[in-house]
Amino acid sequence: MENLRHDPIYRLLLDGPPRSVREIETLLGMSRVTASQRIRDLAQAGLIAEGESVASGGGRPARTWRIEPHHRNLVGIDVGETMARVTLFSLGFEALDEELLPIDLRAEPRGTLAALAAAAERLVRSPAASAPVAALGIGLPAPIDYRQGRVARPSVMYGWEDLDIRALLSERLGLPVALDNDVNLMCLAEQRLHWPEARNLVFIKAGTGIGCGIIADGHMLRGAFGTSGDIGHIQHTPQPHHLCRCGKEGCIEAHAAGWAIARDLRALGHACEDARDVMRLYAAGAPECRALVNAGSRIIGTVGADLVAVLNPQMLVIGGTLSGAGEAMLAGIRERIYQRCLPLATERLQICTAQGDGRLGAKGAAMLAWQRVTGPG
Repeated sequence: MENLRHDPIYRLLLDGPPRSVREIETLLGMSRVTASQRIRDLAQAGLIAEGESVASGGGRPARTWRIEPHHRNLVGIDVGETMARVTLFSLGFEALDEELLPIDLRAEPRGTLAALAAAAERLVRSPAASAPVAALGIGLPAPIDYRQGRVARPSVMYGWEDLDIRALLSERLGLPVALDNDVNLMCLAEQRLHWPEARNLVFIKAGTGIGCGIIADGHMLRGAFGTSGDIGHIQHTPQPHHLCRCGKEGCIEAHAAGWAIARDLRALGHACEDARDVMRLYAAGAPECRALVNAGSRIIGTVGADLVAVLNPQMLVIGGTLSGAGEAMLAGIRERIYQRCLPLATERLQICTAQGDGRLGAKGAAMLAWQRVTGPG
């Protein structure tokens, strides 16, 4: 795998859609002879394969090249607050096998990590595997010190900051391991798989908690200390103030996150424990639920407007469980963004719900793992 770290054609195809020889020449500044020879070498090694032909400027359709999806397999782990998804993927990010594990982040962390590792071991040995597993990625619902590979002062993962998660998993599984915040990984997968031409994209996850991932000029922004995108704890001040899980009053999360809406619905007499219950009531047409979700969307739109003003993205994508409210959620977000931002920032801005499925976070984890293996050393 080491040579792939420095192969520009493989890196280009890994980070984007299938490309024709002409596109590869243009984007990498290569001659036709050099590009064609290297493509032949990669294809003969089983690393890339022919994609679909595309229309050219005239004459025959142009042949494209893509990553060979079954050259290696990957494992992606998406850890939520109540459930973890452990998925075996091809390099084309087709799910080959999967386990869903109920978890409790308040439990002893080494036991939870051992359960995740055991699930990954079972997938590595799965009959569904189409190739050897090259690497594993894991996303956690907490700020991550990306350089150190550790949880940084978590608000919901107490005790995890003391664990070298990458080292523990790598030692047990014998695989390279990549670690990042769960929303960053959702953002990565959404951009790479569905909006590859969008070099400036913000992904807001509205689920049990609220956070965002930021891609600026094609690069993930992680910040200095792991708190980049932690928008759920920006202060919001409607009356009455609500106490947030972080211990402060008036956070965005305390008014608009799934756990907060569930709290308010319980106070109104509904059986509602989490964001999934919120969406169940929303789908059933419960008026109190719809009112709370719609109000929450406007609160999220307020902080979304700040993100648009500061970052000037092409796309603002809304994911997470609460995005199941669809156009109603988007309407509240758009309302606040258009009210608060200059037309220059919004006239070409696309605001939409995530195109990815429930495996978006696990796919992003697998992508990051493969980048760790093949990316710049």
